[in-house]
Amino acid sequence: MIMIGGVVRALVVALLLCGAADAWTGEIRGRVACDVCGDSSVGPEDHALQGAEVAVLCITKTGEVFNYQAFTDSKGIYSVAETMPESDRWVSCLARPIKSFHPHCTRRRDARSRIKFAYNLPSGYFHTVKPFLYKPASAPIYCS
Repeated sequence: MIMIGGVVRALVVALLLCGAADAWTGEIRGRVACDVCGDSSVGPEDHALQGAEVAVLCITKTGEVFNYQAFTDSKGIYSVAETMPESDRWVSCLARPIKSFHPHCTRRRDARSRIKFAYNLPSGYFHTVKPFLYKPASAPIYCS
């Protein structure tokens, strides 16, 4: 997913050089982790969830809806990005976890976990979403 961000940035530079200065690029990043002890925070006992699926839905100034799907990398990080005309840029987005494919950490910490936010950043900047947490079916003994 991080490579996509580099491709998007290259496209923006190309568009700017070609005179399409009204192009806008937005990016959303976040993390997914296994909350091993179920304490609702990311601590030293917790670990990144590779391959977790996240959906991001964004609405533009013109009311168009974009639905993105992302998977986390080995560090548990996901990213979605889009380049579009400034007049069509995102104004509001919603991120939500879909599924963890980790064999021992598949239960969402909060079954209704989703984060809605306004996207009012200038072109080339990114919004960071707070981490989504999954938990194991049973916590290890050291968590007691």
